[in-house]
Amino acid sequence: MPLNTHLNGAATTSTMVDLRSDTVTRPTPAMRTAMANAEVGDDVLGDDPTVNRLQQRIAEIMGKPAACFVPSGSMANQTAIRAHTEPGDEVIAHKDSHIIHYETGAPAALSGCMIRPLDGHAGLFDAADVDAAVRPANAHSPTSKLLVVENTHNRGGGSVWSLEQVRRVTQSARQHGLKLHLDGARLWNACAATGHSPSEYAAHFDTVSCCFSKGLGAPVGSAVCGSIETISRVHRFRKMFGGAMRQAGVLAAAALHALDHHRERLIDDHAHARLFADGLASIPGLSIPLAVETNMVFIDIDRKRGTAAALCESLRARGVLLLPTAPQRVRAVCHLDVTGPMIERAIDIISSTCGASKALV
Repeated sequence: MPLNTHLNGAATTSTMVDLRSDTVTRPTPAMRTAMANAEVGDDVLGDDPTVNRLQQRIAEIMGKPAACFVPSGSMANQTAIRAHTEPGDEVIAHKDSHIIHYETGAPAALSGCMIRPLDGHAGLFDAADVDAAVRPANAHSPTSKLLVVENTHNRGGGSVWSLEQVRRVTQSARQHGLKLHLDGARLWNACAATGHSPSEYAAHFDTVSCCFSKGLGAPVGSAVCGSIETISRVHRFRKMFGGAMRQAGVLAAAALHALDHHRERLIDDHAHARLFADGLASIPGLSIPLAVETNMVFIDIDRKRGTAAALCESLRARGVLLLPTAPQRVRAVCHLDVTGPMIERAIDIISSTCGASKALV
């Protein structure tokens, strides 16, 4: 399928295959209708009925007593961290966690917490790693207070935690008196890959965050679920961090529509990711360093071919958008707005670009 182009030869926006992230999705016509018809009120005063309905619904899905709707996944994680900790505490998390790399130092800035980073392949770790990381109680050390698990794990290639491994690490954490938070921004993908329900994962944690604007395709929003007492604190810190919203029912309506209509189709994104990885595997100079378990594909670029940034810039001009995440690594994420034929077109473009071009610097 040929690309439509401007006069200068660059691909038009309408023909772009955008694989930078699953955050680039746009509301479907049906979702826009749900948003337009949403009943709204002032959520800061607690009387937006659509927000209240979303919070009740997502709490039920996660098997928790309460939930708080927040603008972003970062705010979801950071309000949960603040709710569980005090300044001077330490948070234990994998060294490649989202809360470390993509939330602008917020655990330190907003909660006064240190991070104890753990090793482990593809963003995963086990009970022995938790045991070794917990600080002894004394006046010289920060207090080990919270364990954070990310499922699926972004920098791990969209890797999925098994329920058994979750049980092991959370049981270890409980024995040490730690609180537990699940960064479930892409928990929907973990559930689609394993067949487990969100509540089966969430049952092992004090709080769980989830995102509506990634795989589910809503324009904005995440949620934090937990006990009534903890979510009361989350609600307070949402206000403190500037996340309180007014007539937010138009956003909550999009999230509710996504929960009803966009969860079952996540397996399509996973199939497209495998198709993409298989198509790139035979291209000289490219390799797939991490197993493709959900909707993410990481691609390593041979240094002889140039840098990841240069390759992405070359592909942009030809109609494929990818995200460089390291000097020699690129990420691709399949999502609601990407079809099978678009994946095949992207493979053809990448193949011809890498086959025809000299080293990119």
